[in-house]
Amino acid sequence: MTGPITTAGTVSRQGSPEGAPAHRERLCGASEFPVVERCTYLSICDSTVLSNRVRHAVDEFLDHVMYWRETRAVREYRVDGARDKFARLVGASATDIAIVKNVSEGINAIATAIPWRAGDNVVLCASLEHPNNVLPWVHLRRLGVEMRVVEPVEGAIEPDAIIAAIDGRTRVVTCSSVTFAPGLRTDLGAIGRACRSRDVLFLVDAVQSAGILSIDVSSDQIDALVTSTAKGLLGMYGCGFLYCRREWAERLTPTYLSRPAVELPPERYSEMGSLDVTMRGDARRFEVGAVDYASCYAVDASLALLGDIGVPAIEAHVLALAGRLRTGMVDLGLDVPSRAFGSEASHIVTVGRLGAGGHGTATDPLLASLSEHLNAHNVVHTIRRGMLRFAFHLFNSDEDVNRVLGLAREVVSRTGA
Repeated sequence: MTGPITTAGTVSRQGSPEGAPAHRERLCGASEFPVVERCTYLSICDSTVLSNRVRHAVDEFLDHVMYWRETRAVREYRVDGARDKFARLVGASATDIAIVKNVSEGINAIATAIPWRAGDNVVLCASLEHPNNVLPWVHLRRLGVEMRVVEPVEGAIEPDAIIAAIDGRTRVVTCSSVTFAPGLRTDLGAIGRACRSRDVLFLVDAVQSAGILSIDVSSDQIDALVTSTAKGLLGMYGCGFLYCRREWAERLTPTYLSRPAVELPPERYSEMGSLDVTMRGDARRFEVGAVDYASCYAVDASLALLGDIGVPAIEAHVLALAGRLRTGMVDLGLDVPSRAFGSEASHIVTVGRLGAGGHGTATDPLLASLSEHLNAHNVVHTIRRGMLRFAFHLFNSDEDVNRVLGLAREVVSRTGA
């Protein structure tokens, strides 16, 4: 495989951020993602969908187990392959990647490994974070750790406000690479540089961008990053990756310790030999027990697909589609965050006012009607914090944008809005 797969299943020329075509076909169509024949799927920000190659990889794992063809060496080959591919995706070394259960486990692994002292603090924009990147820090208040909560600016995480909140007792700054609502991109580099100069650990929740938008832990000076293998990485639930820069991993003491986290020779894999053990000096000190092998088979296959196409091409593709949808919604008189038209734009498009509703509900009657109309016509989307939310990936196209705008136009015309 040398490039993106078109709707017909043939290989096409790899795209680039410049010279975007006027009409955008799917980078991968029904030959890889059968979901596109069942619905208009615009909800990768909420749940994952699988390609045929991922399904085949999981079937291969099950066959290996069922027919006793699977060995530790085979399993580890797939695990190491997934680890290496993800490392390349974010500009890291494979030794800096630990496999975890999910984003929550990865964040908690870092949060509980820091030698906190009463009076230390963590800086975050809590109102724009998913609860899974708030609750671990709330839990630390019992140790006297302060949460320095920064307010958003026009619905966005403002780097200057984050940086201004850092002081001599700040141990961690954390944020999402893209907020789940209203779906705006964060300037990670600005925050990362400020944290690095102050020896503050910078932790990023990348679940809404990994595999879709470019991210480089080195250039953005990120110290730790967590994501799921689901959503943008197009793998399965119940597995994730934790990146931790070696210089920080060596300074952190994991709450749990198990076989993958310590240095033992292969011939001593299942025995201690001695109680004098040395913890690994890299991110794998955070791994606990056996990984989810089926999920590793799956994400090894999905990361290969993402690597064939290239995240820069995927990013250019989804940003163009999202831009068209935003502009079309504004033309229909619907509310779209103004900052989504600048450098903070992502593949997630939200419509409505932040906070005008909840999880799955919108108080605006027009938006509620639009969501009902979209559901009736098999357009998969979500409502978060009162905003209609759409998200693009490599299997989406201009056809999807046209369909959503057509349905939205029907609702607006019918209501006289």
